[in-house]
Amino acid sequence: MNKVKSPSTSRREFMARCSAMVALQASLPVWARSSAAAQLAGLAPDSTDALALRVSAAKQQVDGRRGKAVLVNGQLPAPLLRWREGQDVRIHVNNTLGVDTSIHWHGILLPFQMDGVPGVSFPGIVPGSTFTYQFPVKQAGTYWYHSHSGLQEQVGHYGPIIIDPAGKDPIQYDREHVVLLSDWTFEDPHRVFAKLKKMSDNYNFQQRTVGDFFEEAEQDGLDRTLSARMMWGAMRMNPTDIADVTGATYTYLTNGHSPSENWTGLFTPGERVRLRFINASAMSIFNVRVPGLPMKVVQADGLNVKPVETDEFQIGTAETFDVIVHPHHDQAYTVFAESNDRSGCARATLAPRSGMRADVPALRPRPTLTMKDMAMRHGDHDGMSHDSTDHGSMDHSAMGHGATNEKSMDNASMDHSAMGHGATNEKPMDHSAMGHDATNEKPMDHASMGHASIDHGATQQADNTVSPPQRQAHPHPKGPGVVGLAENPVNRLSERPAGLENEPHRVLVYTDLESLEKNPDTRDPEREIELHLTSNMERYMWSFDGQKFSEVREPIVFHKGERLRLTLVNDTMMPHPIHMHGMFFDVVTAEHAHKPRKHTIVVKPGEKMSIDITADALGDWAFHCHLLYHMHAGMMRVVSVRDHGMHA
Repeated sequence: MNKVKSPSTSRREFMARCSAMVALQASLPVWARSSAAAQLAGLAPDSTDALALRVSAAKQQVDGRRGKAVLVNGQLPAPLLRWREGQDVRIHVNNTLGVDTSIHWHGILLPFQMDGVPGVSFPGIVPGSTFTYQFPVKQAGTYWYHSHSGLQEQVGHYGPIIIDPAGKDPIQYDREHVVLLSDWTFEDPHRVFAKLKKMSDNYNFQQRTVGDFFEEAEQDGLDRTLSARMMWGAMRMNPTDIADVTGATYTYLTNGHSPSENWTGLFTPGERVRLRFINASAMSIFNVRVPGLPMKVVQADGLNVKPVETDEFQIGTAETFDVIVHPHHDQAYTVFAESNDRSGCARATLAPRSGMRADVPALRPRPTLTMKDMAMRHGDHDGMSHDSTDHGSMDHSAMGHGATNEKSMDNASMDHSAMGHGATNEKPMDHSAMGHDATNEKPMDHASMGHASIDHGATQQADNTVSPPQRQAHPHPKGPGVVGLAENPVNRLSERPAGLENEPHRVLVYTDLESLEKNPDTRDPEREIELHLTSNMERYMWSFDGQKFSEVREPIVFHKGERLRLTLVNDTMMPHPIHMHGMFFDVVTAEHAHKPRKHTIVVKPGEKMSIDITADALGDWAFHCHLLYHMHAGMMRVVSVRDHGMHA
């Protein structure tokens, strides 16, 4: 767990820390350094014809320790790239590693050959070679870039992108700061993955204890508590399994700084400050707040939204949110990004002067899952102490939320064999080459995915209304990669994330977001594809429709120009940030022409939600969960956008 270190230190410790900070600042890009150097408002878009980026192995200092890293231009995070809408960019990427590498331009609209996914859109950048990315900049906003090879993203291969609009920016601000959040481990990421394969809750040190049992029994009664524990045991699920990789191994960073290093961005009282939040972590979802300062959300995933004021928001892995804060007082404020399992935090400071600090909030009690997260029908769990119909009214005081560093002592009522505790001889897979050799693979059943031959046009009714999109029946997926199924999945876009249900302040939900501009395509979808998010925690298998990426032979086919609805059903008890390459999608939050448009969305446990897509980008595109180890394990597909005349 990240704990802010005590300010009382000896002179020797102070000098050592100063030396470490000097070394750290030298390895940071200018934009990521604290205080005055972090002011971005004066940075002009890159006007050069070409950029040169070098990917190399290095030792990086994080929180006073040195660890192995993969860096771009020797910096953590990578250099800030600032472009202007309408500019043509050319980036020469030189690979000095001993293995292949790549750069994916996350959320950027470009030709598929430039998207940077080895084995899907290009072959990768082999050691000792240089690959040139070249594409026109068609958009504005906050984005980022990262490796799509192996697990390099976990060890530092990521950086921010700002694209200034060609015309006047509708967002008014006086100063800006990038706030790039990430997670760092000194363990080899392949070792982390191997541990998860052997025991999926290896990093969960917040499991329920005997003390929790007695607290629940005192409040809910012994019979109900025993019934609840037996039900969780029968399902072989762990209600404290919020995050796979936690503060037990992670140090959470803000612009490459640990909480104790306290990255600081400056402001002058009265200024409107734009904070460009980027979640560049490998496996972490953060709950973000600035105590004492309301935040006005003005952009999501790089696209402008109607301003909405909030006090806290959750940012999923790979999402971006831009907010405006308006500090009037001559005081410091803490920017607090708490991991969603409450095992640690990233922390920074906004202040009028360097060296100022504000109070740092304590970590809140860790949340627990409920039967609603398993999409149990009402009435199927009378023995449970939490009514699945009212997730927001859950009494967390009965759940034993006090953090503990001990593994659960309540093993009698939990079948841990289902939690991935069995040993496995599988070795980590390099996702840059995952399953692209399909010669011996069994073809997937596309009928179950709505890819069977159907009429792609919506049916016109006698009253001139348009019928719902046509879809193929989708039976529940089966197989070794599917352990649980959501019996009654529901749309949860209007619900607060787990652990934030009872906060007295405002918390952003997806239905709060509306696109500032009218959606560019307001056609009704012509067809619907349903896709299930599936898992087998015992073997740490993650997949779509029960098939990991290496088992899938055919892509999901979109037809050029069509309007289609993709419905995602989360059959797992974990949230998944799902990312679409090459295209934005409209989140179906309501029936209006200002649906929020995104490239990444967090699908809650037991949720069934839909996104509408206009297939306007020819080529092959990756579609995957952005939790790195889930994608590495197989939760990825290829979407192929084809002309109608192309063989599907």
